[in-house]
Amino acid sequence: MQFESPIVRRVSRQIMVGNVPVGGGAPISVQSMTNTETCDVAATVGQIQRLESAGADIVRVSVPSMEAAEAFGEIKKQVNVPLVADIHFDYRIALRVADLGVDCLRINPGNIGREKRIRAVVDKARDLNIPIRIGVNAGSLEKDLQKKYGEPTPDALVESALRHVDILDSLNFQDFKVSVKASDIFMATAAYRKLASQIEQPLHLGITEAGGLRAGTVKSAIGLGALLLDGIGDTLRVSLAADPVEEVKVGWDLLKSLRLRTKGINFIACPSCSRQNFDVVKTMNELETRLEDITTPLDVAVIGCIVNGPGEAKEADIGLAGGTPSHAIYVDGKPDRKFTNDHLVDDLEKLIREKAAAKAAQEASIIAKETID
Repeated sequence: MQFESPIVRRVSRQIMVGNVPVGGGAPISVQSMTNTETCDVAATVGQIQRLESAGADIVRVSVPSMEAAEAFGEIKKQVNVPLVADIHFDYRIALRVADLGVDCLRINPGNIGREKRIRAVVDKARDLNIPIRIGVNAGSLEKDLQKKYGEPTPDALVESALRHVDILDSLNFQDFKVSVKASDIFMATAAYRKLASQIEQPLHLGITEAGGLRAGTVKSAIGLGALLLDGIGDTLRVSLAADPVEEVKVGWDLLKSLRLRTKGINFIACPSCSRQNFDVVKTMNELETRLEDITTPLDVAVIGCIVNGPGEAKEADIGLAGGTPSHAIYVDGKPDRKFTNDHLVDDLEKLIREKAAAKAAQEASIIAKETID
């Protein structure tokens, strides 16, 4: 069963990244970044489309050269999801991608150069209603801050961010979001908490360079989860040394676990033990793979025995409680039928798909009725 999240979110200003609202109470958006060569338009478009299919609301693309900027323009024509251009040092690249339809510019005003160049980028962003993301990373702090603090610290990250904020404030530009990322969980969370109390703009969350798929997921879940529980964060990226699609999946799992967004199936599954009456691990692996395409929110409990099975099944849209010689199937919290091991995964898949389709149709009917009324 779906319940409201008890999290009270930080109040922030809202900006628009393409058609995706960020901040101001909007749903927390999930981002990722391409790792293809940007000048390889076909490869980059293909990856963006896979990210969108996985649930990415926004995708960032590195644009390190004018050649990459022209490729970015071609990429933009072929995708639907809003794109953020990641730009450093050369202000002309920012101006060019702005003209080519970028949805957000990821820059640090301080490394763009002289005031005239910064003003040119900000004026262009203002004229075309393009928001800016200020991105501060512990690994690339300004030299004077490194000298002042001796090493990256939460205070150093926040001071760097506020420098860039002051630049945009001086140019009367407020449509921006900010990130203060570090690979150290304690540093990142402390910096975000401090910054959250000092500005009104939305915050882009991330534990940068978190690691590979397993370790990076754990670090991100701890760091981002702590901030989200505090109500901090308007958009997020899980940074993994893995297929970027995995970043999107983990991001969604984080939000679903905290009841901040719902999408697809929320599985409740036991770790299995010698009491199991079917192979729980194999069943779960197959169901997760087969049902990735379902976007309708459903709670599905897969429990191997009768100790916790009936209790968990009664709280789910569909529940399986392992038994002998057959397993009890619950629908909407009530006993509904029995399944055996013979075609267990096939039978479950069919039932889940039927339930998802019925729920989607019911929700569509409610929306249609509200529209007419």
